[in-house]
Amino acid sequence: MTDAQRAEVETLAAVLNAEQIADFLGIGRTTFFALMNRDPDLSERYKRGKARTVGAVAQSLVTKARAGNVTAMIFYLKTQGGWRETLEVATPASLPESTLDLTRLSDETLREMLAICERGQAADTIELEKDRANDHWSIP
Repeated sequence: MTDAQRAEVETLAAVLNAEQIADFLGIGRTTFFALMNRDPDLSERYKRGKARTVGAVAQSLVTKARAGNVTAMIFYLKTQGGWRETLEVATPASLPESTLDLTRLSDETLREMLAICERGQAADTIELEKDRANDHWSIP
């Protein structure tokens, strides 16, 4: 592989995956990986190109999170902070009579729960209402 091609691999690695780079070079993916296994310089260039872009995108994400972008905050905390959404299922005996605390559930999870309830309640209409003052959801 020429020096120009090596430099090109580093540049392309910032935006393409290994298979796409192999296609660009006119070789198979397995051949590209074999070249990287035999040539530590080529492998380092590929890794450096990937790392450069990952670093730039991560910095942008952190900047947005620090500026108050809630989506960026959530994404960062889930991927880097170990946060995750979980659904705790309680037995009916441990539930309050008419109020469930659903504040930690995503809107998508709430919609799924509502759909399940609606399927189970053929004639009845189920509504979830959020009590803004107490910040909890309830089934009226």
